[in-house]
Amino acid sequence: MRTADFDFHLPEALIAQRPAQPRDAARLLVVGRVLEDRIVRDLPALLQPGDLLVFNDTKVIPARLAGRRGEARVEATLHKQAGPARWWAFARPAKKLRLGERVDFDGGLSAEVADKRDGGEVLLAFACDDATLLAALERAGAMPLPPYIRQGRGDAADRGDYQTVYAREPGAVAAPTAGLHFTPALLEALAARGVESAWVTLHVGAGTFLPVKSEDPREHHMHVEWGLVPEATVAAVAACKARGGRVVAVGTTALRLLESAAADGTLRPFRGETGIYILPGYRFRVVERLMTNFHLPRSTLFMLVAAFAGLGRMQAAYAHAIEAGYRFYSYGDSSLLTREDLL
Repeated sequence: MRTADFDFHLPEALIAQRPAQPRDAARLLVVGRVLEDRIVRDLPALLQPGDLLVFNDTKVIPARLAGRRGEARVEATLHKQAGPARWWAFARPAKKLRLGERVDFDGGLSAEVADKRDGGEVLLAFACDDATLLAALERAGAMPLPPYIRQGRGDAADRGDYQTVYAREPGAVAAPTAGLHFTPALLEALAARGVESAWVTLHVGAGTFLPVKSEDPREHHMHVEWGLVPEATVAAVAACKARGGRVVAVGTTALRLLESAAADGTLRPFRGETGIYILPGYRFRVVERLMTNFHLPRSTLFMLVAAFAGLGRMQAAYAHAIEAGYRFYSYGDSSLLTREDLL
């Protein structure tokens, strides 16, 4: 296995800079024995009564802050919580920040530089509690868009666009992008079809965008994220399988968390950090179908979908998507991967 096996050429023009409007008008490539071009709004017809959709209800926080250290400007993007009102952040200019130094941010926030790492990371200890910090971020922070969307610079529209309609647990710094396609009307149509829903929480971190740089993907160090699988979701999955339904993960984040919670072969309630890394050869224990956007070449997420549906099948699907003009990445179109014929 080589990282180059997961490479492909993507024309820059296919990287979506804004989402489809309305959300459920995005295209949906069904990837199974054959490829089928649909739209997200067709999802109820592609699922069966008794199937279970598992959503990630994390909420993206406006994690990019502008501030000052004396007269010098500072920008910090929070990416992983380290404790109450303590966050690791990517800072610019990080080299000039000294341990113990105070930084004053917009929104009335101030923080002390409590630690530093290589790669521009600093640990910020804010002089407030979590609730005050989140309220200030809502007032003064900016959405932390990935670098391939307008160089990571969000605007007022992104406050709504880069958030699922069911987001409720603040803590992510990147959206679970498969969920961006859902609308209240689509959720109602799925319920009317007899498709059930369950919820997990995985606070997506900035590490989701890190490329695999090693020639052997097994040498890549996977990022760690915090997640929760509640007892109600474990019961919903068990009931789905008992009635012959299929568990459909909405996004790789939901899939990774479900599989983490079933590491010993049985799905159990889970609360804590996961750094699960799924490569071809992995044996899936919970999920039968996956709804996911189109991912970066040489990324851990493209490796995950290759593990789920087969590398050859995904290479063919991506070639078709590029030829057909599908829109890629966070604001792009989606796919529904089936693997019943592989079981």
